Amino acid sequence: MATTSDSSVSFDQTDTRSDEMNSTIEQWIDDLVAGVDDAQASAEFQEWLDVQSRFHDYSYRNTLLIKRQCPEATRVAGYRTWQEEFDRHVTEGESAIWIWAPIIAKQCPECENSPSYHEDSDCEYDETPPEEWSEGLVGFKPAPVFDVSQTEGEPLPDLDTEATGDAGDLVEQLTGAADDLGVTVRIVPAEEWTHGEAKGICEQLSLVDVQPLVEVRDRENEANLARTLIHEYAHALLHFDVDDDTERAKREVEAEAVAYVVGRYCGLDTSGSAFYLAAWESDDPEIVRERLGRISRTAEELIDVLEDRLSQLQRTGRSTRRTDPRS
Repeated sequence: MATTSDSSVSFDQTDTRSDEMNSTIEQWIDDLVAGVDDAQASAEFQEWLDVQSRFHDYSYRNTLLIKRQCPEATRVAGYRTWQEEFDRHVTEGESAIWIWAPIIAKQCPECENSPSYHEDSDCEYDETPPEEWSEGLVGFKPAPVFDVSQTEGEPLPDLDTEATGDAGDLVEQLTGAADDLGVTVRIVPAEEWTHGEAKGICEQLSLVDVQPLVEVRDRENEANLARTLIHEYAHALLHFDVDDDTERAKREVEAEAVAYVVGRYCGLDTSGSAFYLAAWESDDPEIVRERLGRISRTAEELIDVLEDRLSQLQRTGRSTRRTDPRS
């Protein structure tokens, strides 16, 4: 995928600054949409999709059961499924995650019970013998499943969504901008991270303090750490008071598009965002353009905050070596 770093871009304080920002961001969004199209057509993405299609789509009730027993769960399958479909094995000593599995059997057309329950019921249906009944859902039974983190074996294909490049002091600038954005931010050491495979989260700080709390898992790749910070800041600015699961994919599209734009402005290679968005909104990359206004306003707000902080550092005489987000 093409590098998206634009280290020479700047938006100086002129009468045309706003128009220049809008025009540049709109062009970058066009680039991102094209990148999503390319990502979807790639062999890497098709292989990833093939593996994803083998995982069962669990009901809302089972999803809740999984999250209560294993909050960090991301990809869940049965013991034999891991062995036969993915060539992975459940690690010895792991505890199963219990869900409700459907029981499919011959079903009485009238009382909808299986033949054995039908015999003990008051149902008098006898127009056709049980061996001629159609199969249907007759009940549920507990069934054990395991998360990928509880298994070992052949690695599952993954998408390279990480940002790369020289982040300089960008992480420091972003964490320093938290107060200006009305956000509390924490970079959590990897060994203390409690949110599974998530790289960052945005949630309410407490029942008393409703200020958004952004937490990101620390890592060596500071360019990607910065991108995750921007992504979660976008959630804080755009979605903090929104709780609608039907819109979740679109919220991720907005947050990642903001991360792509601001990261690109800061000179990072954020082309991996195309894979990220392909995974979230694989059927309709045009949703990025549909939400251009919200994406642009949020990206501009973050860019303005970063530029204001740079100006303050320059006025106070602090060293700006590797501090300019455009360097």
